[in-house]
Amino acid sequence: MDPRDQRIAELEVAVASRDALIAQQQAAIQVLTEKVQQLERTVAELTERLNRNSRNSHLSPSSDGPGAREGDKPKGGSRRQPGGQPGHRGHHRSLLPPDQVDHIVHHFPAECDDCGAKLPKVVDPNATRTQVTEMPPVQPEVTEHRCHAVTCNCGCTTRARPDALPTSPFGPRLMSLIALFTGVYHLSRRQTVRVLNDVLGTQISLGAVSSVEARVSTALEPAADDAWAKIDQAPVKHADATSWLHKGKSRTLWTLATAVATVFKIVVDGSAATIKPFFGACKGILVSDRGTVFSFWRMNFRQICWAHLIRKFIAFSERDGPAAQVGQELLQYAELLFKYWQDFRAGNLSKKRLLEWMAPVCRQVEGCLQRAVDADIDQVSGSCADILAHRQALWTFLTRDGVEPTNNHAEQELRAFVLWRKRCFGAQSERGHVFAERVMTAAHTARKQNRNVLAFLTACCEAHLSNTASPSLFAAETAAA
Repeated sequence: MDPRDQRIAELEVAVASRDALIAQQQAAIQVLTEKVQQLERTVAELTERLNRNSRNSHLSPSSDGPGAREGDKPKGGSRRQPGGQPGHRGHHRSLLPPDQVDHIVHHFPAECDDCGAKLPKVVDPNATRTQVTEMPPVQPEVTEHRCHAVTCNCGCTTRARPDALPTSPFGPRLMSLIALFTGVYHLSRRQTVRVLNDVLGTQISLGAVSSVEARVSTALEPAADDAWAKIDQAPVKHADATSWLHKGKSRTLWTLATAVATVFKIVVDGSAATIKPFFGACKGILVSDRGTVFSFWRMNFRQICWAHLIRKFIAFSERDGPAAQVGQELLQYAELLFKYWQDFRAGNLSKKRLLEWMAPVCRQVEGCLQRAVDADIDQVSGSCADILAHRQALWTFLTRDGVEPTNNHAEQELRAFVLWRKRCFGAQSERGHVFAERVMTAAHTARKQNRNVLAFLTACCEAHLSNTASPSLFAAETAAA
């Protein structure tokens, strides 16, 4: 065999061996490349989760840690001194009119500052007035009912059986105060017992507090029904939900809020089938987020919350690459939207001019969203497609009077319940859920009607104990009718 052929054969074997090794290394590199890409996606996803706060997600502001929101600074980071700044006009306590003052103490100068002569006590109509408000000692009023037994000449002994004998050891105002502490100010039952003892000198057990809550809940049922009826007829309503707990297990708390009333409902889950009955006849405009549970409401009678959209756009802008560009562009359009809206609300922009200026913004927003969908950007295009699916509900606030571009109203109404859940971890019984729903519905609606919450709760309890008609939350409208 020719030595050259033998050498060629050896080299071919070596080349084949090297090609096999290269192929093996390329396969290994491909596997490692895929693993690196997967790890990069995982790191990006975990980083995004770590950076989530109330600015760029659905999380509530109460979940933010220190410095989570833009502009948050640790204490000592500002050079300004605490308190009012130079030039601040300040706020001062207003004096009550004389007819609301219980006691008046007159102070007269004894002698003249110049010559030292004694001065008469002459009332000055322009006297300097200073008022001091004090809380007198609170002493609970206890009424004892005695049912006497009287023996007749015939020998029969008869004991009094009054028709109006109280059915509760606590009066309507004290019952309302207990419900106010636990259901509106969200003190724990144990704290309520301590406050009643320390402030009112009234001793009550934990079990009695629970029993009072049940009685007040029953007394508030007509008022809660009135509020639900008012909500059902409202032309614009805001809806939002948060989590709630029943014996440590998750439930969903819903609110429906309008300009005149707010109602709450705790349900086993947040599915459309579960919540639809509580939305009544689905009348009016519904302001909400893009939740799929609202599929039963016609899209052209909805307004999608732009605050939720902005949080989504911020999340886009905090990513890398094309996602950041999409997010930044959408945030610029959203900034224009709210600038025009604020000028309109302030009376600096007419409705006609608002529509003219917003027309190109609407087109640009939808165009940007469509370009993001076409670009097939991971974790961005799908969200943009979903926003476009709600196109009819993006601009309702421009054409319907009384509709806001955000759902801040419902979110603010829910905030008290969120803080309550953080302190008490929900309720332990269905009765506790019903009490929470009714007392918060009554309190929030009474405040919107400029009603004193304690006074209204007391009136409801008095009506329930006397078996008379319950007062209406909407007394002014009832009187006008």
